[in-house]
Amino acid sequence: MTSTPQERLRLVGREEPAGPALSWVMNLDDSDSTRDIIDALSLAPYVSGEQPHAVAVELEGVKPDAPLRPEDARVLRTSDDDGTQATLWAGDGWTLRVVRRGNGSARLDVCADSEELARTVIEVCSADATVEPEVDDSQVSMGFWHHSAHGPQRRERTISAAAWAEVAGNYGADVGAAIGTLMALRAEDVSGRLLLLHGPPGTGKTSALRALAREWADWCQVDCVLDPEVLFATPGYLMEVAIGVDTYDHSKRRWRLLVLEDCDELIRGSAKESTGQGLSRLLNLTDGMLGQGRDVLVAITTNEHLSRLHPAVVRPGRCLAQLEVGPLAPAEASAWLERELGERPKPVVGPDGMTLAELIEAREERPRIQSAPVEFTDAGYL
Repeated sequence: MTSTPQERLRLVGREEPAGPALSWVMNLDDSDSTRDIIDALSLAPYVSGEQPHAVAVELEGVKPDAPLRPEDARVLRTSDDDGTQATLWAGDGWTLRVVRRGNGSARLDVCADSEELARTVIEVCSADATVEPEVDDSQVSMGFWHHSAHGPQRRERTISAAAWAEVAGNYGADVGAAIGTLMALRAEDVSGRLLLLHGPPGTGKTSALRALAREWADWCQVDCVLDPEVLFATPGYLMEVAIGVDTYDHSKRRWRLLVLEDCDELIRGSAKESTGQGLSRLLNLTDGMLGQGRDVLVAITTNEHLSRLHPAVVRPGRCLAQLEVGPLAPAEASAWLERELGERPKPVVGPDGMTLAELIEAREERPRIQSAPVEFTDAGYL
C-alpha cells in the first residue's frame, strides 16, 4: 500500500557527541512494522555518535525465563510479531535490542558509549541464559539460510542423522560404495568443490546428505540454503553466504558445505536462458574467483538425468563427487524387504526395482490416504 504524505512520519535527529556527528533521518509509513521501528530506534544512538560502540551476539537454547537484560534496564519499546518478541531497553550509557524467536534462539545488540560497557552489558545479559544441549551422537548441527525482509538470515538447528553404517544398506552396491568413499573424505582430501547427486525422487539423496553431515561433523559445517534461486539472483545474499567466518587460526577453520536441494532449473542445459547469471555465479563459487580462498563446498540434488544437465556443471575436475542415486535393483530390493520385513507379507518387486521411499512405506505399513480412481471420458467425469 502506498502512503500519502499525511500518512508518512519523518523523524530527523542530530546529536553533538564528542566524535564526528551524523545527521539521521527515519521515514516511516504504513508498510513498516513495529519490529522495524524498534530496529531503527536501536540504531539511532549509534548513528548519531552518542553511543559509538556496538556489540552483538546470537544465542541458541535460550531459557524461557532468562531476562536477557541487566536488572536496572528500563523498557522503551516492545513488539510481539508472530512469535518473535522484540524489546528495546536502555540504561546509563547503553541501549539494548533483544529479539527472541519462538525456536529458542535470540539476538542481542548493544550500543554503548564505550566498548568495555557494551561488552559488559552483553556478558550480563548472556550469563546463565542458555541451556547446554544434550550430547547425542545421532544429532548434528545444521544451518539454514533464507533471505527475509531484514536481509540474509541464518538459523541453526539440530537434526537427526543416522551414521552411514546404519543406512548404507538402503543403497545399491555401486552407489553405496561410492557414497561410502565420499563419507570417508577429510579436508585434506578435497579436490573439487561440487557434489552432484542426481536421480529420481525418493531414492535417498537427502538421507545421504544427512548422513554426510554427521560423518563430516568434525571438519565441515553443513548449511542448507532454502531459497537457492534467490541466492544466485542476489549478489549481496551470495556474498554473505559465501564469505562465512574468517580466522587466522587454521586449527579453528572449518570447511562449509552448502546444500541446494532440487535445483533442476539452475543446472539443466537451458539454465543460461532460464536463470540468467544464476549458473555463472554458481560456477564462480565452486571454482571461480568468488571461491578462491574460501573453504566452501556445494552439494546439489536434482531429479534431472545427467544428460539434461548443463555441460559446464559436469565437466571433468569440477565435481568432488558425481553420484547417480537410483532405485534398488530387483534382487537388492528383494533382499532389503527380506531383511526388514522378515516373515511379514512382502510386496511384489517389479522389473524396475523399488525406490527407498517405496521400500520404507512397505516396511512401515503406513496407510495411504487417497481417493478412488475416477474414470474420465470425452464427455467428462463418470
